[in-house]
Amino acid sequence: MQSKTKPVLAKAIETTPEALIVIMETGSVSIPWEKCSERLAHASLVERNRAELSPSGYGIHWPLIDEDLAVGPLLRANA
Repeated sequence: MQSKTKPVLAKAIETTPEALIVIMETGSVSIPWEKCSERLAHASLVERNRAELSPSGYGIHWPLIDEDLAVGPLLRANA
């Protein structure tokens, strides 16, 4: 029998000068920009603050630097 793991979805996101905060039903996780991606680590505050959570909650997009990250892998990489 194949087990299905529940997909990791974000309910909301917040940005701070130091980190991306991913808010889920089970709580929130703060991920330093350097651990998100090299592009985000070098981005300006304005570029980081323009983060957009996808309607599904699966991904985050930063239109000013054309960066896209999936929520599940991002959280697993920083666990």
